[in-house]
Amino acid sequence: MIQARQRFGVSERRACRVLHQPRATQRRERQVPEDEPRLVAAMTALAQQYGRYGYRRIMALLRPEGWHVNHKRIEQLWRREGLKVPAKQPKRSRLWLNDGSCVRLRPLWKDHVWAYDFVQDRTQDGRVLRLLVIVDEYTRECLAIDTARRLTADDVLEGLTFLFITRGVPDYIRSDNGAEFTSKSVREWLAKVGVKTLFIEPGSPWENGYCESFNGKLRDELLDREIFYTLLEAKVLIERWRVHYNTQRPHSALGYRPPAPQAILAAAAACAAPGAPPQTPPWALPLDPGFFPSGEQEESRICPDELTLEVVS
Repeated sequence: MIQARQRFGVSERRACRVLHQPRATQRRERQVPEDEPRLVAAMTALAQQYGRYGYRRIMALLRPEGWHVNHKRIEQLWRREGLKVPAKQPKRSRLWLNDGSCVRLRPLWKDHVWAYDFVQDRTQDGRVLRLLVIVDEYTRECLAIDTARRLTADDVLEGLTFLFITRGVPDYIRSDNGAEFTSKSVREWLAKVGVKTLFIEPGSPWENGYCESFNGKLRDELLDREIFYTLLEAKVLIERWRVHYNTQRPHSALGYRPPAPQAILAAAAACAAPGAPPQTPPWALPLDPGFFPSGEQEESRICPDELTLEVVS
């Protein structure tokens, strides 16, 4: 409207009549909330830090910081600022001185079914990195990521032994038919401790869907974005990402809550304080029904009562 008036030198009344617009629309001033600049800055900072997160996961990260915002407002600001998840993202280097089938047997409780698999990457000099990933299919928690140049059946046994001692023994453990998982020593040792093995069909990675889904997130959010110069650097970055994944990263299958939120530790400490009033931890609060695009709230597959301090790393 302003451009038409300036170009043709006509009055507001005539321009509105020609363009079929009510004159009241030209006098309404846009009301900008006082907190919008701070909200945009916080949203942009999270988008820069987590380049593979969309606006819904960014909103889930804003809520623990005290922002009570609707997903529609975040989406509007997200589009206005031109933010998006890039299809491809180059790797970045770190300057440290400067700065059985999941369809046939589904998990029903914590430590019911674990899954493990190998992921491969390379350091900057081209040497191979092997990662042994172990996840709890029910809670979606990543129990361990062992990183080394070479991993054998003995390394698998060492990693499982540590987890069995510190966390407990699962009922089942799922894997593909790799030599490190089907070796006689691994199968006999698992049988002695009472763990039943579930081997997927050859060439059917979807039968180990929970672990494959985690591997995809690991590669998309970390391995494809970081340049590892040394084995030690890879171990530090991968372990830091694992802790973030368990305690902070919103998981869509869990109602956009992390698998082992840090709020559990804070809530337990508050309840243990003498004379402290009962408090409801953030992960127990009901979600906004409008948070989900279909209008139907997803059913959480994790029971908060089963999460204890032992799942917080």
